[in-house]
Amino acid sequence: MIKASYKKYILNFKNPSGTSRGVLKTKETWFIILDENTKRGIGETGLFRGLSIDDVVNYEEKLNWVCNNINLGLDLLLKELTDFPSIQFGLEQAFLSLLSIHKFELFPSEFTKGNKEIAINGLVWMGDKQFMKNQIKDKLKSGFTCIKMKIGAIDFKTEIELLKSIRNEFSSNEIELRVDANGAFNPKSALEKLKRLSTLDIHSIEQPIQQGQIYEMADLCLKTPLPIALDEELIGVFSSIKKHQLLATIKPQFIILKPSLIGGFKGSKEWIKFAEQNKCEWWITSALESNIGLNAIAQFTHTLQSNLPQGLGTGGLFTNNFESPLEVKNGALQYNPNLNWNFNLT
Repeated sequence: MIKASYKKYILNFKNPSGTSRGVLKTKETWFIILDENTKRGIGETGLFRGLSIDDVVNYEEKLNWVCNNINLGLDLLLKELTDFPSIQFGLEQAFLSLLSIHKFELFPSEFTKGNKEIAINGLVWMGDKQFMKNQIKDKLKSGFTCIKMKIGAIDFKTEIELLKSIRNEFSSNEIELRVDANGAFNPKSALEKLKRLSTLDIHSIEQPIQQGQIYEMADLCLKTPLPIALDEELIGVFSSIKKHQLLATIKPQFIILKPSLIGGFKGSKEWIKFAEQNKCEWWITSALESNIGLNAIAQFTHTLQSNLPQGLGTGGLFTNNFESPLEVKNGALQYNPNLNWNFNLT
């Protein structure tokens, strides 16, 4: 018999981090812990307030139900949790962890042996011009060749100037630039902004307009001078038919997969299948999980053998993250098997 419990944990940001939804100072998360005989499994249910479809008042009630019904088994529980993608992801991790030789090695590979690394983008948070400029300098100094800048919070002209300052120094062959608007653009003026961005050799823009405007987004993807990546657009789309319809209608150039928000490994694989059917590329991004969730996403991502830089550089954002073998070096995420885990929820 498996015994299950859950525990809440508050992650504290080292620096308040700006997005188009406001400034983040803390991030709450939960852990599902499974015990069977002498073995223990751990999974993180990375709820993201204001963004996750399962940000609902009965979230903890549902976690409690899961723990009380854990012996239904993973497959049945996942079917019952369609509306709770972050809990689905936490359960997938916890069951894999329980079955693993080492509880944090969910997908043993050359990555977990320390022989392979994952190329990642360096993330530049929103703020005033100087703050963003300093972050850009730090990322370049740290060896990143792909930088993702969040835009849409300060005025567009200043953001263009910042991007231009990078391009004046580094060509697109030296530095890949991605931008993430988090839905901040107005559909009427979005195309004009995309045209201005395209003059700076931008790799792609994430979610230029708010999700749910399917035909406006489809029109943008048809006319855009630079590739568009869907992100928030995927949240809350559960059925296989609707996933396929969404991609077939919008025809984006890329989709971005956040396992905590779209139903974990299983949900991500289904989106990838439909993306490839629609000749759409993809990459995977963490959603401010602790190192527990980030580790699971990274190991899973490595198994998919994507050549694109992934969005997995968020482990160093928190003051009270858990010590782990994950390290960011020269623009890549590495797993150092000589370093130990320290998972302590007290």
